[in-house]
Amino acid sequence: MPYDLKEIAAISGMPGLYRLVRPTRAGVIVESLDERGTRSVASARNKVSLLQEISIYTQDYDQTIPLTEVFDRIYQKFGTDLTVTNKSDDRELATFMGEVIPDYDRQRVYMSDIKKLVSWYKAVSSRLQYQAADAEQPAEATEEASEAQPKSDNQTATKESTEAGTQQETPAADEALSTAGIIPTEADANAAGNPEAGTDTPSKKSK
Repeated sequence: MPYDLKEIAAISGMPGLYRLVRPTRAGVIVESLDERGTRSVASARNKVSLLQEISIYTQDYDQTIPLTEVFDRIYQKFGTDLTVTNKSDDRELATFMGEVIPDYDRQRVYMSDIKKLVSWYKAVSSRLQYQAADAEQPAEATEEASEAQPKSDNQTATKESTEAGTQQETPAADEALSTAGIIPTEADANAAGNPEAGTDTPSKKSK
């Protein structure tokens, strides 16, 4: 994957992004994803949302785009130097989002979500190394070459078992979360005109 988001999380009540270090009896030790790398403990009461499990709603009600893929699209189009920030004009942010995901759902993805997306991408791209997909091509070519060779029953069974395991690890579409209202900051929650303000909206799931 371009950016490894497996251990990167957004935590309710704590600004920014964090790398999960290890669990404790009181919660989990986390390290801030910034230059300081400050470590702290997120209690069990804090909602920890892994970025790898977050997706963006599209106009197809049954389809979402994983955040890993969204980050890859941003990198391919803009690199690490974005022309927008979370403080940019709403029109500029909407234009940016439309260039990255032309069919994103304008009703279920709020402007606060786009601002979070921009902030998260800047934090991730500044601290994590982008892993180019080209690095995976030699392995794929080797696999194709090996498939051209006759296989024993044991080899075939092993390959089928591996593929089955990979499919099980892939989250179903209805398990994917939207960024819409998933981790409202204190400022977002109290912002005027925010449809999330004053409510405790649970994480949305695509149907």
